[in-house]
Amino acid sequence: MVELAKDDQDAFGEIYERYVKKIYNYIYYRTSNQHDAEDLTARVFYRAMNHIKNYEDKGVPFQAWLYRIAHNLVANWHRDRGRHKIIPLDEFVATSLRSEAPDYAAESNEEQEQLLAAIRRLPPERQQLLILKFVEQLSNAEIGEIMNRTEGAIKSLYHRTLIALRDDLQIQEMTHRKAK
Repeated sequence: MVELAKDDQDAFGEIYERYVKKIYNYIYYRTSNQHDAEDLTARVFYRAMNHIKNYEDKGVPFQAWLYRIAHNLVANWHRDRGRHKIIPLDEFVATSLRSEAPDYAAESNEEQEQLLAAIRRLPPERQQLLILKFVEQLSNAEIGEIMNRTEGAIKSLYHRTLIALRDDLQIQEMTHRKAK
């Protein structure tokens, strides 16, 4: 499909339809703003359309190339605003931790809040890794391509991120117990 899209706008339209929702969601999680996410998503596909002739399949999926464009645009967006906004993972965690049991739900809500707070305390790079891994469900190789790191570096960062989350949650739990 990508090879066809290099010379055929209809084929590029099919690529757009296949990936637009994923790219938008990724950008939205990174910007926390619907309008900016829409604008940046449009820019991603504009750039992709203008540079698709330069795309070469080097064993990495085309999707990773699109995410790399999105990553760069979001990084520029943050830099231009002079701030690093924390990624809103509320929706992701809320949907992944839902329960049917009412008494479990109250406990689950508290756990969700604790997990979200711990994730928000992570550096932006680690938040991005969690989004790509759990929300977008990308492989380590794809994440490495997007974040400009080796697959081994992504595995290591992922491991360190999980340890940091565990340690943070344990500290918060001990603090919470002492406060009671």
